[in-house]
Amino acid sequence: MDFFSSRLHRWYSENKRDLPWRNTRDPYLIWLSEIILQQTRVDQGMNYYLRFADEFPTIVDLATASEDQILKLWQGLGYYSRARNLHYTARFIHENYNGQFPENYNDIRALKGVGDYTAAAIASISFNLEYSVVDGNVYRVLSRFYGITAPIDTGSGKKLFAELAASLIKGTDPGYHNQAMMEFGALQCVPKNPDCQSCIFSEQCFAHLKGKIGELPVKQKSVIQRNRYFNYLVLVNNQSTWLRKRVKNDIWRNLFEFPLIETSAKTTPEALFTTSEFAGLLKPSQYVVGDISEWKTHILSHQRINYRFIVIRFDGEFVMPQDLIRVNKEDIYNFAVPRLIDVYLNENKFFDLFI
Repeated sequence: MDFFSSRLHRWYSENKRDLPWRNTRDPYLIWLSEIILQQTRVDQGMNYYLRFADEFPTIVDLATASEDQILKLWQGLGYYSRARNLHYTARFIHENYNGQFPENYNDIRALKGVGDYTAAAIASISFNLEYSVVDGNVYRVLSRFYGITAPIDTGSGKKLFAELAASLIKGTDPGYHNQAMMEFGALQCVPKNPDCQSCIFSEQCFAHLKGKIGELPVKQKSVIQRNRYFNYLVLVNNQSTWLRKRVKNDIWRNLFEFPLIETSAKTTPEALFTTSEFAGLLKPSQYVVGDISEWKTHILSHQRINYRFIVIRFDGEFVMPQDLIRVNKEDIYNFAVPRLIDVYLNENKFFDLFI
């Protein structure tokens, strides 16, 4: 084992956090934790992991659950394709591997929703296979320590980092090594303002010695975000409101939301009420426009969702589109909804809208 790995392992033994998925080699639980922690902080993902592990203690339990159950439990965590892939893969393992997680790296890598990083984590931690993880933490640690300026979002850059990481894991306990790499990036070699003076590599780290901490790792591409404008109509009639399930291949697929009219820009309520979408949504004998919230913004990786809620009260005779679901106010919390609607339901005195 070389200098870098041996010192890293020593640091990990003294500084690692006591996390529940580190007390097991069960590949199901390792996989569950890795999927939940994709693009999610540990402090945010912890309770989700504990709830899923408690609700679905085995992969068969997860496989036989309904998608609505899983999406509801996942609510608020974002990137809902992870939850759908989690369910699909659990069913696939249940049906094709008799409920036993595959032990071969290539079989693990072939599972839906499992990339190189997740496959390496499961293979190394659960089955002691020598596959190195490379994620944002690893890119940051290696680029700073070794002074690598190859962009991490190019094919050649990814190959370079993968080869270096593979060389460092040789002759080690692969699961321990991978967790040490991830932990060091998460706790010590953090993206902004790392405490380099207390770092075990301060005398050897290229970025620290050359004053290039803020420049590494290098990214070539910038994320382009597009703006979208969501007008949510909160329909109120006696004790009921209406929801619609998002079924198109778009964000938040299979989650529920209030009836939505998407516009190309922010528009006045008066202009919105003259659109064909509004005219085709409901045909009550009379309606009254209630509270109209201010525009807010919900940030996704590639989209900025500008949104507002418009309360519409009506009675008398009315006709609703068939894809709208009538929901009693008491039952609305049983539906899996996007985070921005969950916040609205819990912060805007939703029950006060009903007589």
